[in-house]
Amino acid sequence: MTTETIADFATDGAQLFKGALKLSMRELEAALSTLPQDEAGLRLHGNDALKPLFAVDGCIGSVAASVLGDAVRPVRAILFNKSPETNWSLGWHQDRTICVTQKREAPGFGPWTVKRGMTHVAPPFDLLTRMVTVRAHLDDVPATHAPLLIAPGSHKRGRVAVSEIDKVVEHCGTATCVAEAGDVWLYATPILHASEPALVPKSRRVLQVDFAAESLPFGLEWLGV
Repeated sequence: MTTETIADFATDGAQLFKGALKLSMRELEAALSTLPQDEAGLRLHGNDALKPLFAVDGCIGSVAASVLGDAVRPVRAILFNKSPETNWSLGWHQDRTICVTQKREAPGFGPWTVKRGMTHVAPPFDLLTRMVTVRAHLDDVPATHAPLLIAPGSHKRGRVAVSEIDKVVEHCGTATCVAEAGDVWLYATPILHASEPALVPKSRRVLQVDFAAESLPFGLEWLGV
């Protein structure tokens, strides 16, 4: 299955916004220019230059708002890069954690982890079903350059046990999410996805941003970006 065969966000859990970044590429490149460029994954927080792009009327935030509405807010951001030095891969999985300001007693939340000094926790899974993930492409990602692989419709399967992942992927099929620099992909946060090593390694930068449109319970607070 290819990009062209993905029907729509509601059905497949993914949607391509062609050229959504084109008018803001210079601002995005400038906002990221002071960050290390040689890390496989860099968690972002406190970068004020990104905020206009993540706002409801920004080139990235507006994509999330198309599903979640004007109450949407960015709650986590990671800059990924594959290069000849960091040509990594990831097996099929669901993203199951969120980033919060601090650990608190919260029934249904856990386990807790700290990544790059930021507090992460696995929330009740239904919270993840009300989130979306946006991937903004700064470089071209053809089929040879490790595009994201997704299992269309798997976002409707709830929390998929590790032992069941291969079976669900086989049932849903696989879509290859190629992109050009300036494209934005929108995903349902719980969708099953994977990433293979690039066949022709070179810089493949993707800014991945999780969005939500609700506050957290039990006094927990999103860390945000």
